[in-house]
Amino acid sequence: MIKTDILIIGAGPTGLFAVFEAGLLKLKCHLIDALPQPGGQCSEIYPKKPIYDIPAFPEVLAGDLVDNLMKQIEPFQPGFTLGERAQTIEKQDDDTFIVTTNKGTKHHAPVVAIAGGLGSFEPRKPILENITQFEDKGVEYIIRDPEIYRDKKVIIAGGGDSALDWSIFLSSVASEVTLVHRRNEFRGALDSVEKVQELKNQGKITLITPAEITALSGNEHLESVTVKRGEEEKEIEVDHFIPLFGLAPKLGPIADWGLEIEKNAIKVNNSLDYQTNIPGIYAIGDVNTYPGKLKLILCGFHEATLMCQSAYQRIFPDKRYVMKYTTVGGVTGFDGSKKEAPKAVIKAIE
Repeated sequence: MIKTDILIIGAGPTGLFAVFEAGLLKLKCHLIDALPQPGGQCSEIYPKKPIYDIPAFPEVLAGDLVDNLMKQIEPFQPGFTLGERAQTIEKQDDDTFIVTTNKGTKHHAPVVAIAGGLGSFEPRKPILENITQFEDKGVEYIIRDPEIYRDKKVIIAGGGDSALDWSIFLSSVASEVTLVHRRNEFRGALDSVEKVQELKNQGKITLITPAEITALSGNEHLESVTVKRGEEEKEIEVDHFIPLFGLAPKLGPIADWGLEIEKNAIKVNNSLDYQTNIPGIYAIGDVNTYPGKLKLILCGFHEATLMCQSAYQRIFPDKRYVMKYTTVGGVTGFDGSKKEAPKAVIKAIE
């Protein structure tokens, strides 16, 4: 059983920043996310796309924003349960909660903060007759361990950042990498497109456009795919097929937790602390809704801050927390680290 002060469901930017705000209050956090790494959409879908509305950053790449958040929360030593989806929640007699994942991992906390962005993400699957037959037998929708592709023949389908970035990465891991896209134009970062073109010219990536995968073949494991380009069809031997067509957001099991739902989002009391209709369960970031809601990362940061203040009062109802600015009190991590402004030197004038 994993025990913590605040259990955060969703490790996107809002969930990560909540760790920092909770840390200032000496509250420990643990995060659950169905994706294999922290960062949510910023890491999984558009790590190399720039974001322009983060305060003090005229421009920051989504992946860099996640890296900075991870560095910011490092002193507060958060725990992570990654690659698992929060499945059930049980309220205990003492008003605490036990959240169990789809893999049976149990978490116990007095406060649950749902920061699941647009919900749990499920891969968009291409419409191929027998694709489920080869799932985890040569067909993968998310790359969790690149080493399984070492010296293998890999075909990636897609035209976004994920398809481009993984094609580039796996070109130095797999024996063969083929990138198939239904258009000649890609919708990813320009430097990634140029890098793929360079690797193609070097013979390290085979690029087939405009084309699409129309069939999969094999016995116990995927053995080949059929690629259609115009009127021509060609069968290509392959060990792994990775369709990267993005992720579809869904509330998933959270929708069955007795929370008030409106238009696939969780209703909260925005006038105070973003608490749901179940005391002790909060919803912050894009997953929540209230009058005037704006689905912006910076708004999620604000919501996370107020949520942590309310969580502190719930956990310590008899304590009064006096907020101190970090410019005055600094930041003291659970790892013993401390950041603070230099103290002014007072010297008498002789």
